[in-house]
Amino acid sequence: MLVLEILGALWWFILTLGILITFHEFGHFWVARRFGVKVQRFSIGFGPSLWKRRGRDGTEYVLAAIPLGGYVSMLDERDTERPLSPAEREAAFNAKPVGQRMAIVAAGPAFNLALAILAFWLMFVIGKPDYAPVVGRSEGLAREAGLGPGDRILAVDGEGVETWTHVLLVLTRAALDRRDLKLAVRDARGEDRTLVLPLSRLREFRDEARSLEAVGIRPRHLVAEAVIGGVQPGGPAAEAGLAAGDRVLAVGDEPVEGFEALADAIKRAGEGGAAAVLTIERDGQKLTLSVRPRYDEQQKRYLIGITPAPASHDALLRLGPIAAVPAALQETLRLTEATLGMLWRMVAGIASTQNLSGPITIAQLAQGSARQGPGWFLFFLGLISLSLAILNLLPIPVLDGGHLMFLLAEWIKGRPLSEKVIAAGQAFGLLIVVGLIGLALYNDFARLFR
Repeated sequence: MLVLEILGALWWFILTLGILITFHEFGHFWVARRFGVKVQRFSIGFGPSLWKRRGRDGTEYVLAAIPLGGYVSMLDERDTERPLSPAEREAAFNAKPVGQRMAIVAAGPAFNLALAILAFWLMFVIGKPDYAPVVGRSEGLAREAGLGPGDRILAVDGEGVETWTHVLLVLTRAALDRRDLKLAVRDARGEDRTLVLPLSRLREFRDEARSLEAVGIRPRHLVAEAVIGGVQPGGPAAEAGLAAGDRVLAVGDEPVEGFEALADAIKRAGEGGAAAVLTIERDGQKLTLSVRPRYDEQQKRYLIGITPAPASHDALLRLGPIAAVPAALQETLRLTEATLGMLWRMVAGIASTQNLSGPITIAQLAQGSARQGPGWFLFFLGLISLSLAILNLLPIPVLDGGHLMFLLAEWIKGRPLSEKVIAAGQAFGLLIVVGLIGLALYNDFARLFR
């Protein structure tokens, strides 16, 4: 089972990267060809070639073994020792005007941006199941602000929200910035009110993944009902006759309102050395079953071998093809602001660098999004493509942004930078990139063994 899990994650990782890299490199390739630059090789991946073919245009098309990037090799006088013919010199990358070269370099990130918009458009047209922004439980700052179970969040800082995905995007940034947040909510009785989350009073907090926990909000879909989703074979629950789909109404004389309350009641029964008497509802009938909890050495608590029923999506983002166009552009803008904001917060030390993810986390997220359906995978693909566009435009030598920086300096000076300056810049940029990759991999392994 573990092998299948790893192979599945690897497949979705390769598929995701394959799409992103192909779009990125095709952007460079397409614009270079439009400006008459001779492309010698178009490669998806690095290392040994798995497949190659030379096209009628003279370009060698390659699919390589290591799917962690790609490249477009263009004719350049600086990369060859033999003298070029006049026709070849005219088709060389370095012979083109600075503006054309900048357009060629910027085309990779631009095509990733276009892919993100296309993915979000398809997401809206196909439909993305999500969870309604309804509170299941509140404590701490959220409870003090007046947020309670059953409250539906309608708007955050005046921006209408339809899902928890949208709420989290705004809430996380405000929590990291310790900025008070204005919420418009509707309670279970249908009454609307406005309240303020006093996030300026948050204690030390730098991990975006724990924003809801830090604020004290538990979404409704994460507050599991006392419904049994699975029963461990040979466990106390199976021996007692419990089955998936059973709803636990009470443990002894104590009513049970959720799965966490059920787990606590079982724990108390086990610590007291007594069997837990469960009142359950099955197919409309009430039954009473007795089960004796067993102590689990790994989890250090008494268990009976049951898991909660998974929450089902209760919101759907779906639009027509025309309405999906502005929605896709708005989603792109919203996520661009969030990504740039998170990068700045990490540099400023406001957000933890633990938020940086590497290939292992990306593979897990790719597989997890694919399991939730095409809408979620398209959202993930668009988000990663947008992130790739933004990261590639950072002014770091060896990235497209660094190359653009060199070309901009050439345009201002009126002549190319010296090879010595470019080489030093690329060495420095490579050091930064290798450091970031190392940090991302460290975070990946830390999450695996947390």
